[in-house]
Amino acid sequence: MTRSPIATARLRAAATALVLALVAAALLVDYWAQAALPGSTIPLRILELRLAFNRGMAFSLGDSLPVWVVVAVTASITTGLAIYGWRTAPHAGPVTTAALSLVLAGALSNVLDRLLDGAVTDYFHTGWWPTFNLADIYITCGVVLMIGAALFTREATKITPRPAVPDSAES
Repeated sequence: MTRSPIATARLRAAATALVLALVAAALLVDYWAQAALPGSTIPLRILELRLAFNRGMAFSLGDSLPVWVVVAVTASITTGLAIYGWRTAPHAGPVTTAALSLVLAGALSNVLDRLLDGAVTDYFHTGWWPTFNLADIYITCGVVLMIGAALFTREATKITPRPAVPDSAES
């Protein structure tokens, strides 16, 4: 599936708006959690809200590394994901585009949170899984959606190669 340049621009604008809205929501909830949850928990039916900070990456991997190293690694991965999503948008279906937007929003939210506080703010606690946040939910839902799109839809994701540029020495 290849879109016209106008359709591609619209899709990219919509995906960018979605990512920015989701990032803003995640950072606002992080801010709320830092203000409302220190020293207390709020029990809910299947989980509780409990403030925690993750100085590492997923599952606290690398939590003893300097903050700048963790930021550099996660920002590099997020940048690569953004470039991939931007290049894929003209050829991907709407489900894949939404999935990439969710994953990018979650990754970007966590990078920005880490830049602001030196750690990622987590607040959803189950007791049987590491404490997580809204950005982690975005990433998980995006990955599940992407797997579903790959398994159950016929979205075209073929990227046509660019034509080779002739070597000026051979001309």
